[in-house]
Amino acid sequence: MSLSEPETRPQDVGKHQDTENVREPSTDTQNGVESGDEPSVAEIERIYRKLDYRIIPAFWVLYFLCSAIRSNVGLAQTMNMDVGHDLGSVLRLTPHQISTGLALFYVCYVVFDLPSNLVMTRLSPHVWMSRIVISVGIIGSCMAAMKAAWSLYLLRLLLGIFIAGMWPGMTYYLTLFYPPSRTGKRIGQYFTAAQISAAVVGLVSAGFQKMDGERGLVGFQWMFLVYGIITIAVGIVLLWWLPDRPLAPGVEPPQRKYFKWLPRSPPALTGRDAEIHYHDLRRVYHRPQWSVRDLLRVFLDWRLWPLLVMYFGVVGVGIGVQNYATVIIRGMDQSLNGIDLSLLTAPIWLMDLLGILLVTPFSDRFHKHRALFFSLPVCLQILGLLLTTYAGSASNPWPRYGGLLIVGFGLGPTVPITMSWTTEVFQPRHGEVGVAAASAVVSGWGNLGSILTTYALYTGWPSDSAAPGRAKFRKSNLVMVGILCASILSSVVMQTGLWVAERRRRARGVDEPGKIVDGAARREAQQRGLQGLGSSGLFRVFRKGA
Repeated sequence: MSLSEPETRPQDVGKHQDTENVREPSTDTQNGVESGDEPSVAEIERIYRKLDYRIIPAFWVLYFLCSAIRSNVGLAQTMNMDVGHDLGSVLRLTPHQISTGLALFYVCYVVFDLPSNLVMTRLSPHVWMSRIVISVGIIGSCMAAMKAAWSLYLLRLLLGIFIAGMWPGMTYYLTLFYPPSRTGKRIGQYFTAAQISAAVVGLVSAGFQKMDGERGLVGFQWMFLVYGIITIAVGIVLLWWLPDRPLAPGVEPPQRKYFKWLPRSPPALTGRDAEIHYHDLRRVYHRPQWSVRDLLRVFLDWRLWPLLVMYFGVVGVGIGVQNYATVIIRGMDQSLNGIDLSLLTAPIWLMDLLGILLVTPFSDRFHKHRALFFSLPVCLQILGLLLTTYAGSASNPWPRYGGLLIVGFGLGPTVPITMSWTTEVFQPRHGEVGVAAASAVVSGWGNLGSILTTYALYTGWPSDSAAPGRAKFRKSNLVMVGILCASILSSVVMQTGLWVAERRRRARGVDEPGKIVDGAARREAQQRGLQGLGSSGLFRVFRKGA
């Protein structure tokens, strides 16, 4: 298919703006960007790699730091516990109060995720992302000054408000530069920052524990302060680092009415590269003006709700393990000190990283079968939780720790796959507002699973936390197995529904929505022979070094 085929507009989404002032680099549907000069697949790949170098490292760094600040409360529960300088002892908190503080973050996150992402569609996305990171850094620094339960509650609430929109905003931002079938691997690439953050923060916390008592601050206070200051600095740099939304050739950036003093970041692509990208993703350049009616259509789309349940399960388990890994491991062996627990937590997230790197590229290549690549890792999570619950013995608890490592591997690819599937389904059907709203609802409301696992399970479930011996946390683990089963069922419903809808479209002779919008990815798949999943399809992948 030629790069310059007429664009396919999302169904029933408002009218396009600024289309009259756009200079069309080419109108010849046979000859590509310029007559007789159609770009090769290698050239298109080079352009997307150039975008990768500009966007993915920035996203990786910001997500690493924001994940560290968000999850440091979990580590602070056991840091310097042997000398009474852990979070609970310093602030005189009960385990239930800590669970409440952890859950309050997700309450605000759920409420403000959607509004934040919708605001991002109206403003410069890179400025909004920078605002989020700077705000998170300020709140993270303030957490070093917590003195009582009320301060933990307040700061966790504020953190949830200000960080809301970051994760779905990153997904939305990617769709401004990449077609949906290219997003899964890239979401996985910067999502590894959360896993490496969990591992590195666990290791680095051992160093902060050595600083306990320096200048009147305990170990976890040093941790909050240092991460907060670094995050503020990175947020400021992002104003120059991240590119603004792409503009069609011949279109000048709009004049700012407010914040004229903010710097303009250099464009991600120029010259011929920009023209090729324009033809590849015209839907991005001709932005639709969406209305409340368009937003309601997104909520009425049945495809939204299976994706939400999928995310609910996997992110709930992921956050539960992230916040309570040290508590679960300590329940296996009471002789472990804070440094031991921090060091034992790191391998869980290294396994998570391995799962992302191995699975998400195949999920993109066989994007018609995302349910399979989602369900298999979830099954591994279930296996790992069952091992953590029932394996080993009182004298040898380490098989239970092995179960946590398996859980980590299974967790890795599931969140990126869910988010990339969301963009793939909603972008061609609902356009920009579809991606922004659906990704925010899935990640925001899906975090209700995080509220369940942080507030109601583990230390938030007194009878389960006080259970003797190997029965400790058994009920919490089994609840997480249950919500993972619901996630698998939802992915099956989603895949089946898409297959049925596609067959009905073909029977009516109607083209698949978004067929031209994602033309570059389809052309690449045809040339590489990756249309089907099966023995022949997999053989072609390995044979061509994919």
